[in-house]
Amino acid sequence: MTTDDTTQPTPLDAVALARHVDHTLLKPEATRADVEALVAEGVRLGVYSVCVSPSFLPLEVPVGLDGSPDLLVATVCGFPSGKHHSDVKAAEAARAVRDGADEVDMVIDVGAAKEGRFEDVERDVAAVRAAAPAPTVLKVIIESAALTDDEIVAVCRAAESAGADFVKTSTGFHPAGGATVHAVRLMARTVGGRLGVKASGGVRTAADALAMLEAGATRLGLSGTAAVLAGVAADEGY
Repeated sequence: MTTDDTTQPTPLDAVALARHVDHTLLKPEATRADVEALVAEGVRLGVYSVCVSPSFLPLEVPVGLDGSPDLLVATVCGFPSGKHHSDVKAAEAARAVRDGADEVDMVIDVGAAKEGRFEDVERDVAAVRAAAPAPTVLKVIIESAALTDDEIVAVCRAAESAGADFVKTSTGFHPAGGATVHAVRLMARTVGGRLGVKASGGVRTAADALAMLEAGATRLGLSGTAAVLAGVAADEGY
């Protein structure tokens, strides 16, 4: 499994919190100018990565004096419905890696999970893993708000068996909702530190972000990153 420094204990300041953040822009109406602004803001805020739609790749990011990028690039696959054939998801992931993505966040077929077809979920994830092998980081979006606790556990186990690096709560587009503390805690307990846990969808305040980290999240998907970090900085307790 590919890991990163976001597996450290819950941060208590804005600078440390920023290193847990995938600074995200996945709106259908996003423009290249919007993405350029996202990258500039991500560098300024010191986030871990930016997450954009695959059509924006390859993405130019600033590099430091040592030649390494100032932030990593993540993208999505099978997004947002997950209702794509596995070979289509695999081809999308492979193209994203060729176009410079460091991380791929794929969406499972939630309907398969609802039907108890967890072997199909595992095969779906495995197809994308084969197309985007390490060191590419693979995150598996499970739409936790649409699943029962038992289904969350089973999907997390399937993702781990298929070689994923992270399980992720939500796309942020599902009508059932986004991340919850309960789901994050359950996911973290299921993967037991062997995989990362990304909380995404509806995390809009400093209190939300810190609660997710305390529940076991090791990465946060945020679109309103600046406001969240400002909230942490303004809190006298941090």
